[in-house]
Amino acid sequence: MNNIYDVIIIGSGPAGLSAALYSARAKMKTLLLERSKAGGQIVITDEVANYPGSIKEATGPSLIARMEEQVESFGAERKKDEIKEVDFTGKIKRLKGIKEEYQAKAVIIATGATPRHIGCPGENQLIGKGVSYCATCDAEFFEDLEVFVVGGGDAAIEEALYLTKFAKKVTIVHRRDELRAAKSIQEKAFKNPKVEIMWNKVITELKGDGLLESAVFKDTKTGEINEYFADEEDGTFGVFVFVGYLPINGLFKDKITMNKAGYIITNDKMETNISGVFAAGDIREKPLRQVVTAAADGAIAAVEAGKYIENNFEE
Repeated sequence: MNNIYDVIIIGSGPAGLSAALYSARAKMKTLLLERSKAGGQIVITDEVANYPGSIKEATGPSLIARMEEQVESFGAERKKDEIKEVDFTGKIKRLKGIKEEYQAKAVIIATGATPRHIGCPGENQLIGKGVSYCATCDAEFFEDLEVFVVGGGDAAIEEALYLTKFAKKVTIVHRRDELRAAKSIQEKAFKNPKVEIMWNKVITELKGDGLLESAVFKDTKTGEINEYFADEEDGTFGVFVFVGYLPINGLFKDKITMNKAGYIITNDKMETNISGVFAAGDIREKPLRQVVTAAADGAIAAVEAGKYIENNFEE
């Protein structure tokens, strides 16, 4: 079994890196598989202020770089390969990549999720420069500025209410004339003096040179176009997009139990319904998707994978 890893981790965001750190530190033969560069969503975050112990002016890339150093210092092996097929039916798990095939006693899935985008021109270029998908991460950067929240579900309205603690005005942009959020959440929004709602509107373009400077709105009923410009004194404003997430789950459909939204269901030990297969981070069903919860998931998954191996494989 020399060519078989103890643990293979798919994905190298905070959950995958944390799992690799704990797994390698426990002297397990560990492989961290990365499709591209490490870091996941956090690498597009200019500043990380809410991760416990973050140093002053910490950025997403700098935090990930420190995690990578730790992983390498404990001897975890890292390879860049894109996994195209998995076979979890046997005691030894098999993964087929573009470059190689891999085998492991336990697998930790940490492929993450990606936020749905508006899909309009200018959006991708202004991510982290006025466009955000995480109020918890970025709200403080918009203190005393105006912000727009795109969406009408529970998450969008809850995040809009959270943003009122920082922004001077929060405008919810919804493509219909009725919100989808729970009535109790809607009532809180309607009562908040900082919240306004733009009914039957979508954003069709975002503009700015280095920072978000204007947004183009279209009325979904009349087709009327209007452009909003940042206040001259402020120089910029925020657009927070909450129209859902897309779990990166294509490899595991029909192989692992997921919820209706496509997130992998685990217990508090990060165990999936498949023995020897664990899931950690944003790919799993959970109430909060943050670096701190991803790192915790990864640590738990690695520790539990170690226990699984001890109980199921003889030396």
